[in-house]
Amino acid sequence: MTNFYSFQGTVTMINDFMGNGRADGCYKFFTVENETGSIVNFVVSPTTYFVDHSMISVGDRVTGYYDGDAPAILIYPPQFPALVMVKENQNQNVKVSFFDNQLVSSDGQLQLNISPYTPLVLTNGQAFTGNLANRDLIVVYGPTTKSIPAQATPYWVIVLCKSL
Repeated sequence: MTNFYSFQGTVTMINDFMGNGRADGCYKFFTVENETGSIVNFVVSPTTYFVDHSMISVGDRVTGYYDGDAPAILIYPPQFPALVMVKENQNQNVKVSFFDNQLVSSDGQLQLNISPYTPLVLTNGQAFTGNLANRDLIVVYGPTTKSIPAQATPYWVIVLCKSL
């Protein structure tokens, strides 16, 4: 179970990441600033999952997700390895969270109603055939109920499997 934290804002800068001897262009440094002027730097690696495989540019509104329990260097602005990046899209909502055996997110705000037609995929685009319960998921969805937790039938679900 990953303790996902997020930061939302506008991308103000994208550069190659030069830390730890990485200057090969495979790692990027995204600077994101929110409406209050707070800044977070995300290290984007080849394993960072981009919802919709979106190409991010300076000026785009994004939400970056990172592991809130992972060690982080104490600098300002904060710098985190990005696990998931989401480019803002008015036609869909995205939730990145651990979902329990009732398919309720770890913050208790969203419960999933999976339809037989909901695509369930792995990060590599292949079909997921296991049980969604007690997993880290990226859920792309539209309208929800006004209940607590809100309920939604996802457009699709991406399963974040742990590496061996």
